[in-house]
Amino acid sequence: MSTVFYSHPDCRLHDMGAGHPECPARLDAIADHLLATGLDIALEFRDAPNATIEQLERAHTTHYVTEIKDLLEQVRAEGKTKALDPDTVACPATWAAALRAAGAAVAATDDVLAGRARNAFCSVRPPGHHATRDEAMGFCFFNNVAIAARHALDAHGLSRVAIIDFDVHHGNGTEDIIAGDERVLMCSYFQHPLYPYSGAVPKGTNMVNVPIAPYTRGPAIRETIDAMWMPALEEFRPEMIFISAGFDAHREDDLGQLGLVEADYEWMTKRLVEVARRHAQGRIVSCLEGGYHLSALARSVAAHVRVLADVA
Repeated sequence: MSTVFYSHPDCRLHDMGAGHPECPARLDAIADHLLATGLDIALEFRDAPNATIEQLERAHTTHYVTEIKDLLEQVRAEGKTKALDPDTVACPATWAAALRAAGAAVAATDDVLAGRARNAFCSVRPPGHHATRDEAMGFCFFNNVAIAARHALDAHGLSRVAIIDFDVHHGNGTEDIIAGDERVLMCSYFQHPLYPYSGAVPKGTNMVNVPIAPYTRGPAIRETIDAMWMPALEEFRPEMIFISAGFDAHREDDLGQLGLVEADYEWMTKRLVEVARRHAQGRIVSCLEGGYHLSALARSVAAHVRVLADVA
């Protein structure tokens, strides 16, 4: 079985304006680097389908899904952009991109659980981990990872799944959605204080939240992961692992002040692969979140995907 790489041209059409860090060039940088390094030959590329309304409603309220659908379809019909908050802007292509991003995570989950893939990486945008049950924020419209995790639980009947979030920002949306759902263990680190200024006090007992001080570097974060995440994961024994793969904790990324490098993402991925092999038949679905320095993003994704694909 191979590592599947999900993306779609629609994800490049979502554009929040000149100078916005969450830009279409992010996906181009990743694709170009995979091609330039030859890593693309180790992957199986598939187009993301659209998520269905039913799939979206596994993580979001019916009211929110209806509201955001109507708003984004109106933006598409009018051909004008609309700001939902100072950071999050809808353009005429946003509805299509958001459906593809969530659809990629769902399709990847189906592929991995059906044995059509060993694991999967979804190179999609908009990202998702700030989208709460009923609010778009922080560049995010639908919570791709939470939708996929609930799909594994509710559509496939798994009993326990883990969500790992290594973005520099706290995944407040994911926490809002899965807090108290004892079928899900969420492990995350995040710079604190930093947007969205949450996470220091977990909302549920099914979370391992690790606030990290600015300017912390990789070795200290590795020690924290081994001390905090790994015992919880071993006790929980997840049947599948989902990753909110944000690469903005890289030392070259200006949206945070942590000091990770590619080798740290490689190490983290290896640790998660080991857990997946012990407890989850190797099943991992990883979805792109942050990462805004294009070169650092591309190199870090390659380090992550190289481990998933078991390429030396």
